[in-house]
Amino acid sequence: MQRPFKVLGIQQIAIGGSSKERLRTLWVDLLGLPITGSFTSQRENVTEDILTLGQGPHRVEVDLMEPLDPTQKPAVHTPPLNHVGLWVDNLPAAVDWLTAQGVRFAPGGIRPGAAGYDICFVHPKHNEHFPIAGEGVLIELVQAPADVVAALGG
Repeated sequence: MQRPFKVLGIQQIAIGGSSKERLRTLWVDLLGLPITGSFTSQRENVTEDILTLGQGPHRVEVDLMEPLDPTQKPAVHTPPLNHVGLWVDNLPAAVDWLTAQGVRFAPGGIRPGAAGYDICFVHPKHNEHFPIAGEGVLIELVQAPADVVAALGG
């Protein structure tokens, strides 16, 4: 079975909480990660700070996420480790191939993500039509830009 894409590395970890201020105390004030961006989406029910760990193609985002409305879905603060993002060298091929293998994707398809790269999500729960999923973990697949593909061996 030939896989038409390669997972290159960790692109991000996303941590949710009821207060970005409390998350910032640890990640920004004490650990020293710089805030390099922000993102808000009514559709995704999220406001987030984008922090950076490392540099260049080895850079990993740490996204601190707070729900806009804690009573609405998606509940980005539950569970606290919201999702893990993986760089892939060919996102459309990955989605097509994984779907054909029975992987369930979350609604929304491939779309621009908070950091400006195309993304999609492997659903945390399988169903009868798609028996393979994240087994409780939301997994974001992120289209790697050319410099990351070159540096990480795509």
